Amino acid sequence: MKLDQRLGKVVKSNSHCDYIVQLDDHIDVNSPPQADDYGFGCFIKLEEPGDRHWAVGLIYNSQLFNPAFLNNGPRLTSEPDPLFTPDLITETRTLLNIVLIGTMAEEQGTRYGIHGIPKVVVPVNTPAFLMNQSEIFQFHQTPTRKSQFSYYSHLLRCGGNFAAQLTQQVLQELASSKLFASPEQRALEILCKELAWKNTMGAMR
Repeated sequence: MKLDQRLGKVVKSNSHCDYIVQLDDHIDVNSPPQADDYGFGCFIKLEEPGDRHWAVGLIYNSQLFNPAFLNNGPRLTSEPDPLFTPDLITETRTLLNIVLIGTMAEEQGTRYGIHGIPKVVVPVNTPAFLMNQSEIFQFHQTPTRKSQFSYYSHLLRCGGNFAAQLTQQVLQELASSKLFASPEQRALEILCKELAWKNTMGAMR
């Protein structure tokens, strides 16, 4: 994974906090993202580098778009030559569903997160980047450098069909990162255990 790894661009939204990012491929860029770069629960930032930051989100779902699926037309007896059939390459796409959980802000040289649904509408074609560990830690800090996880309930409501699993995974990864002080670390571990118990009991009903 590269620092400031670009994943793709915004192509659509399903709601004010539910966006779709189209993944870059080898035709769009020289070094497209690899499969390990955009897994379930990854933190994403939507921004124009050096211009404007729009939002922070989490990958909560993915879709493979392949127009050739169930195509009843004639089939080739061999692999098509990409020089003569470029459309067969560009039509296959990977789409990432992103739930927005807040924004990044800066005050007196200190970067911190504002948790909740962003007020502004993210424009189409806004680039999406993978967040590094330092940025994830800053997003979970207040202006006074206290830890926060205020999007917990929002994520459970708006994280799609896998909201509970997504929230539990995010909590576990934050706890295992060891980025937080002891009291916050214990609070994360308690939340992890509580949500794991709820998920287990819910599956047994």
